[in-house]
Amino acid sequence: MRAILHSDLNCFFASVEELYHPELARGPMAVCGDPDQRHGIILAKNEQAKGLGVKTGEAIWQARQKCPDLTLQPAHGYLYVRCSDLVRSIYEEYTDLVEPYGLDECWLDVSANLQPPVRIAEEIRRRVREELGLTVSVGVSYNKVMAKLGSDYKKPDAVTIIKPQDLGTMIWPLPLSALFYCGPRTARKLARINIRTIGELAQCEAAYIQKILGKNGLSLWNFANGVDSSEVRPAGEQEDIKSVGNSTTLPSDLHNREEVKRTFLRLADKVASRLRKAKMVCRGVQIYVRDTELLSIERQSKLYMSTCVTKTLYEQAMQLFDQHYFWQRPIRSLGLRAIDLLEENQDRQLSFLTDFKEEERWREAETAIDKVRERHGNEAVTRDFRYCRGSDNHAVASELYRSKDKTGRLADQHVLPLGFQALNE
Repeated sequence: MRAILHSDLNCFFASVEELYHPELARGPMAVCGDPDQRHGIILAKNEQAKGLGVKTGEAIWQARQKCPDLTLQPAHGYLYVRCSDLVRSIYEEYTDLVEPYGLDECWLDVSANLQPPVRIAEEIRRRVREELGLTVSVGVSYNKVMAKLGSDYKKPDAVTIIKPQDLGTMIWPLPLSALFYCGPRTARKLARINIRTIGELAQCEAAYIQKILGKNGLSLWNFANGVDSSEVRPAGEQEDIKSVGNSTTLPSDLHNREEVKRTFLRLADKVASRLRKAKMVCRGVQIYVRDTELLSIERQSKLYMSTCVTKTLYEQAMQLFDQHYFWQRPIRSLGLRAIDLLEENQDRQLSFLTDFKEEERWREAETAIDKVRERHGNEAVTRDFRYCRGSDNHAVASELYRSKDKTGRLADQHVLPLGFQALNE
C-alpha cells in the first residue's frame, strides 16, 4: 500500500504577512487584492478573521460587514513564492516525489522512505513551525484524494491519518463540498437528486452518476469510494497541458463592442503566443464573460482547423461573444481559452486549400514576432489598437509591423503584414 502525504500551509498568505509584520497578528486580518484595479476580494485571512466568518474569495465590503475591525493587507507575491520554496526544500529531504498544488499545498509520496509515514508527517509539521514560523496541516493516507481530505479534516497545525477502514466513519458523513474536484455547481446538481454527502454519492450506482455528470461523475464516484490511482508527479515533471487561457478583470467596465474587441485581441495575442511556445495548436475556443453583477457565462465552439494564430482565436472569440452576450449589463471581466489541444507535430493540415495557406502564413509571421519579443522583450512589438475600429479583420491586419535594427532603432521598412507595431523607445 502506498504512503501519501498531503501538506497544506495554514492561512498561508496571511501567515507570511504576520511573519514580516507581527503586529498584524493582534487582531483579524486579511490579505486582499487591489480595489483600485477591481481586484478587491479576500485572498487569505488569519484564524481570527476566519472565526468571525470572513471567507476567501468574497468581496472586501462583504468581509467588512462581518468584521468592521478587519485589517487589510496588500499581497506580496514574491514573499509567498520565497516561503513556498523554503517549505518545499524541507519536503524534498524526505522524498523526491513532491507534487505542488499551488503555492501552499503539496503531495508527497513517501512509500520508499524507511520511516513510518506518520512520523514523517509529524516531523515535517514540527520543522515547518520551528524553522519557518509557519503552521501546516498534513493528511496521511493511501492515495492522493484521501490524503487531501486528511489535511482538510483538522486545522490548523495537525496531522490526520485516514486508513481504508476509516472510509465509512470519517469520510462518508462529510458534505460533498469536501470532496476533491466537487465544486459548488456539481454539489448543487447532486443535491437536486438528494445526494448531499460523500457517503450518499458512494452508495449510488456508478452508471447512474455517470449519466448525470458525464465521465467526471465516474471519477467523483471513485473518489467517494476511496479509489484513486493517480501518481504523485516528481518535482519538475509537468502534467499534459489540457488548455491554455488568459483572463482579465478590467480597471473600468466595458460598455460597447469596440472595447470588447480590444480586450479579446490582447487576450488572443497572449494565448496564441503561449500555444506556440508550448508547440501546441488548439481545435476549439472558449470565452468567459462576467458582468457588473458578477454573473458569468462560458461558451465554447470547435474550430474548423487547428490553430495557434491570434487572428483565428480572436475572430472565434468575437463570434461567440456576439452570439451569446446581449448587453443586459456592462462587462467587468473577460477570458479566452484555447481548448482541445494537440501537439504541433501531430497537426496535419490540407495545405493546398486557400484558408490553410492563409493560416500558415499568419503562423510563420507570428512565430517571427515571438523571436523578436524573446530577444528584445515583450514590449518590443505590440498591437496598434488605433486600428481596432471598423471591421474585425482591420483589428488584426490593417497595420504593418516594424522590427528593430541592430542599433535598437526601428527599421525603416515594414516587413510583415500584421496588426502589430513596434514601440519606439
